[in-house]
Amino acid sequence: MVAANLRRIRRERGFSQETLAYEADINRTYISKLEKGATWVGLEILVKLSAVLQVEPADFLQRPVRKTARKT
Repeated sequence: MVAANLRRIRRERGFSQETLAYEADINRTYISKLEKGATWVGLEILVKLSAVLQVEPADFLQRPVRKTARKT
């Protein structure tokens, strides 16, 4: 959940991984690992990311909305 939401929110806000990492004072490779779901994220990091992306920390924990395929 966190991985998909972080990637979606970051893209919606127009941030690159590098810019987000710089603004949140987090290593860029760590951002990449979070978005891949390769590592767990702590509350302190969620708070930093939410402050930069201007969302609530709970937004990262919401079930991602999946797009449904259209019937043709």
